[in-house]
Amino acid sequence: MTRTWLLRQGNSDLRRHGIYTWTLPAWVVQLPSGRSMNVCPSAGVCAQMCFARAGSYRFSNVRAAHMRNLLLTLEDLPRFERLMTEEVQHRRYAKRYVRVHDAGDFYSRAYLEAWLRIADSAPHVSFYCYSKEITLLHEVIGKDGEDAPPNFAWCPSLGGREDRHVDLTRRHADVFPDEDAIPRAGYSSQSASDLLAVYGPERVGIPANNIPHLRRRQGPTETFGSLQCARDERLSRKNARRRPIASPTPDDSVFARS
Repeated sequence: MTRTWLLRQGNSDLRRHGIYTWTLPAWVVQLPSGRSMNVCPSAGVCAQMCFARAGSYRFSNVRAAHMRNLLLTLEDLPRFERLMTEEVQHRRYAKRYVRVHDAGDFYSRAYLEAWLRIADSAPHVSFYCYSKEITLLHEVIGKDGEDAPPNFAWCPSLGGREDRHVDLTRRHADVFPDEDAIPRAGYSSQSASDLLAVYGPERVGIPANNIPHLRRRQGPTETFGSLQCARDERLSRKNARRRPIASPTPDDSVFARS
């Protein structure tokens, strides 16, 4: 009987470097129950330019496969953990890499902790991820990853609502409009290998996917990080205008200070 694998090898670049992937649907999806769920709770501007919401990711068979993955984790997380733990013991993963989330993110603490236990069970496999769930990862594994298994690495990814928690002097990734813009900004491209995001230079530049309408939306000079920064500043100004001005008290008045 043919074995059904949970992990896949996607494009030729990933296969060349021995990378397997686990993929969920991106951003907000409707579950079979009818309720909506945000699989990327801290997504910001990235949601409007996400490659996983375009192209082949929109094919019905691809979307169905990603939804099956999500439902497996939602409906019976212990079963998912058991199945994945069993799978990564297989010799085909020895000295290989697992990218957790080609799309989607750690949507809950319990789900993240399940992946950490999976990684801990398979020291012969290297697990890595990009994530915008900055505070969740800091809380669970520490800001330096000191509480993570040694074979689990992650790279904070800009373009989310928690960008303010990213230390820009340390490892992080940003998406640039093209390859040439990356070195001009003092970043190093990960185009040669996706593994450079976690095992290469600390300032990681990712060229935008060649999807015309998404590239137009991003613009010719902006990065996901710069667009998120601009959005955060707009929201801050808007909230400041809405904030009620307190009535002066006697201690605050001109007369009290004179």
